[in-house]
Amino acid sequence: MSGPAAPSGEYAVVVPTLGGPGLEACLRALTGCEGPGPSRVVVVDDRPDPAGRPLTAAVPPSLRSRTLVVPGGARGPAAARNTGWRAAGDVPWIVFLDDDVVPGPTWADDLALDLAGANVATAGITARIEVPLPPDRRPTDGERTAAGLAGVRWTTADLAYRRRVLEAVGGFDERFRRAFRGDADLALRVLDAGWTLSEGRRTTTRPVRPAGRWAAVRLQADAADDVLMTRLHGRGWWHRAEVPRGRLPVHLAVTSAGLAAVGCALSGRPRAAAACAAGWLAGTAGLTLARVLPGPRTRDEVVTLVLTGALVPPAAAWHWLRGRLVHRAAPPHAPRRAGDPASAHRPAAGERLRS
Repeated sequence: MSGPAAPSGEYAVVVPTLGGPGLEACLRALTGCEGPGPSRVVVVDDRPDPAGRPLTAAVPPSLRSRTLVVPGGARGPAAARNTGWRAAGDVPWIVFLDDDVVPGPTWADDLALDLAGANVATAGITARIEVPLPPDRRPTDGERTAAGLAGVRWTTADLAYRRRVLEAVGGFDERFRRAFRGDADLALRVLDAGWTLSEGRRTTTRPVRPAGRWAAVRLQADAADDVLMTRLHGRGWWHRAEVPRGRLPVHLAVTSAGLAAVGCALSGRPRAAAACAAGWLAGTAGLTLARVLPGPRTRDEVVTLVLTGALVPPAAAWHWLRGRLVHRAAPPHAPRRAGDPASAHRPAAGERLRS
């Protein structure tokens, strides 16, 4: 026999984490917010080896009675978020937070207003993400990349979803093993199921995390997720998801020119090899300048961008090819329509959504 229905404004917070230093600041900010707090906080420990420092040490004393730490299995953020919301209990709303964000001082009050203003068709409500940049100099390439989060429409850095909707669409697609396109995929599936997504008023800050010299090269692994998005949602998915297309087509062209130069040289065609090499050099220089010119142009920054400039295009091409191989059999996403088993979860016109 089920218990009484939870109040419609009740919410749980889910925070997937690898145990980074930002987790404690995130949870501490939650305790300092004005307004109604979460009924439960679920911290998903997604570390490959969770035998180190226990994450309960990062939980402020005032939250410990409401906090559940669960293992994530190191299967990536999509799987960790699914583990979290399924462990959160029977609450109407699940608020996903990244472990390196800092909710603002009025976050809980603003969230309460966001949830109270949701209509029956509203599946999710975003926050306003602010990424502070240095006031006394131009941002570096890494800082500009981090600041791009502020313009991502459906980022799960801070996003509230109805639990009922997550159940209806099956939650996050766990094939997205990186913190990149899983949020956009979920948003498109929710919209295709007949729900709406809205923008909230709460504000969350995401400080820029330190990044190593080769961070831009490592980020090219995201290209494999773009392949999966195209398999699932078609070639125009980035328009629907309102995300930037990125430079993948240019990276593929530059890499092709470099490979063609090597191939022509090995086959004894020096003039063709020279032409292809010139194309590769021009493309690489253009990409490098596009990253250098908006930045502070310090010696260390320029050295980093020159070194990574030659590696970013082939890294992107490699991960794109890897994605095409791994996801070659992924079937297209089929929007659920009336008559589907999940249609009972979708609100009809005039229907009140039960808590």
